Amino acid sequence: MKTITLFSGFLLMAFLSLGTLAAPSNLDQAIQHAEAAMKSEKGKSLAEHAAEAKKYANASKSDSDKVINRKHLDEGIQCLSDAIKEGQNDDVEAAQKSAKDAVEHFKQAAK
Repeated sequence: MKTITLFSGFLLMAFLSLGTLAAPSNLDQAIQHAEAAMKSEKGKSLAEHAAEAKKYANASKSDSDKVINRKHLDEGIQCLSDAIKEGQNDDVEAAQKSAKDAVEHFKQAAK
Protein backbone atom coordinates (compact mmCIF):
# COMPACT_ATOMS: atom_id res chain seq x y z
CA MET A 1 0.00 0.00 0.00
CA LYS A 2 2.83 2.35 0.92
CA THR A 3 4.50 1.70 -2.45
CA ILE A 4 1.31 2.48 -4.37
CA THR A 5 0.85 5.76 -2.51
CA LEU A 6 4.45 6.74 -3.14
CA PHE A 7 4.20 5.82 -6.83
CA SER A 8 0.94 7.78 -7.17
CA GLY A 9 2.59 10.82 -5.63
CA PHE A 10 5.50 10.68 -8.07
CA LEU A 11 3.13 10.20 -10.99
CA LEU A 12 1.04 13.19 -9.94
CA MET A 13 4.14 15.39 -9.58
CA ALA A 14 5.34 14.31 -13.03
CA PHE A 15 2.03 15.28 -14.66
CA LEU A 16 1.96 18.64 -12.93
CA SER A 17 5.56 19.37 -13.94
CA LEU A 18 4.93 18.53 -17.60
CA GLY A 19 2.07 21.02 -17.76
CA THR A 20 4.33 23.78 -16.54
CA LEU A 21 7.14 22.96 -18.94
CA ALA A 22 4.88 22.71 -21.98
CA ALA A 23 3.43 26.22 -21.66
CA PRO A 24 4.64 28.55 -24.42
CA SER A 25 6.52 31.65 -23.34
CA ASN A 26 5.16 35.16 -23.79
CA LEU A 27 7.62 35.70 -26.66
CA ASP A 28 6.40 32.49 -28.35
CA GLN A 29 2.83 33.75 -28.02
CA ALA A 30 3.87 37.12 -29.47
CA ILE A 31 5.42 35.36 -32.47
CA GLN A 32 2.28 33.27 -33.03
CA HIS A 33 0.01 36.32 -32.99
CA ALA A 34 2.38 38.35 -35.18
CA GLU A 35 2.41 35.48 -37.69
CA ALA A 36 -1.39 35.45 -37.64
CA ALA A 37 -1.36 39.20 -38.27
CA MET A 38 1.08 38.71 -41.12
CA LYS A 39 -1.31 36.22 -42.78
CA SER A 40 -4.45 38.27 -42.21
CA GLU A 41 -6.00 39.89 -45.27
CA LYS A 42 -8.28 42.36 -43.48
CA GLY A 43 -6.98 45.49 -41.80
CA LYS A 44 -9.11 45.26 -38.67
CA SER A 45 -8.26 41.61 -38.05
CA LEU A 46 -4.59 42.28 -38.71
CA ALA A 47 -4.58 45.16 -36.23
CA GLU A 48 -6.26 42.97 -33.58
CA HIS A 49 -3.68 40.20 -33.97
CA ALA A 50 -0.85 42.74 -33.90
CA ALA A 51 -2.26 44.29 -30.71
CA GLU A 52 -2.44 40.86 -29.07
CA ALA A 53 1.14 40.13 -30.17
CA LYS A 54 2.26 43.46 -28.74
CA LYS A 55 0.64 42.61 -25.40
CA TYR A 56 2.58 39.34 -25.18
CA ALA A 57 5.81 40.95 -26.40
CA ASN A 58 5.60 43.58 -23.66
CA ALA A 59 4.87 40.84 -21.12
CA SER A 60 7.98 38.97 -22.24
CA LYS A 61 10.12 41.84 -20.92
CA SER A 62 9.54 40.50 -17.41
CA ASP A 63 10.17 36.83 -18.28
CA SER A 64 13.13 35.60 -16.28
CA ASP A 65 13.23 32.04 -17.61
CA LYS A 66 14.58 33.00 -21.01
CA VAL A 67 17.38 35.29 -22.21
CA ILE A 68 15.91 37.80 -24.67
CA ASN A 69 17.81 40.31 -26.81
CA ARG A 70 16.13 43.53 -25.66
CA LYS A 71 17.11 45.55 -28.75
CA HIS A 72 15.36 43.15 -31.13
CA LEU A 73 12.40 42.85 -28.78
CA ASP A 74 11.92 46.63 -28.71
CA GLU A 75 12.29 46.88 -32.50
CA GLY A 76 9.71 44.13 -32.92
CA ILE A 77 7.29 45.95 -30.63
CA GLN A 78 7.76 49.12 -32.69
CA CYS A 79 7.01 47.14 -35.85
CA LEU A 80 3.80 45.90 -34.23
CA SER A 81 2.80 49.47 -33.38
CA ASP A 82 3.27 50.32 -37.05
CA ALA A 83 1.26 47.25 -38.09
CA ILE A 84 -1.60 48.28 -35.79
CA LYS A 85 -1.76 51.80 -37.25
CA GLU A 86 -1.47 50.57 -40.83
CA GLY A 87 -4.09 47.87 -40.25
CA GLN A 88 -6.51 50.37 -38.74
CA ASN A 89 -5.99 52.55 -41.84
CA ASP A 90 -6.66 49.51 -44.10
CA ASP A 91 -3.15 49.60 -45.54
CA VAL A 92 -3.00 45.82 -45.40
CA GLU A 93 0.15 45.33 -47.47
CA ALA A 94 2.22 47.71 -45.33
CA ALA A 95 0.75 46.23 -42.13
CA GLN A 96 1.64 42.70 -43.24
CA LYS A 97 5.20 43.81 -43.91
CA SER A 98 5.43 45.42 -40.47
CA ALA A 99 4.09 42.24 -38.86
CA LYS A 100 6.64 40.18 -40.82
CA ASP A 101 9.42 42.48 -39.62
CA ALA A 102 8.17 42.03 -36.05
CA VAL A 103 8.32 38.23 -36.39
CA GLU A 104 11.89 38.45 -37.67
CA HIS A 105 12.93 40.69 -34.77
CA PHE A 106 11.25 38.42 -32.21
CA LYS A 107 12.99 35.36 -33.61
CA GLN A 108 16.31 37.21 -33.37
CA ALA A 109 15.44 38.27 -29.82
CA ALA A 110 14.91 34.64 -28.84
CA LYS A 111 18.33 33.45 -30.04
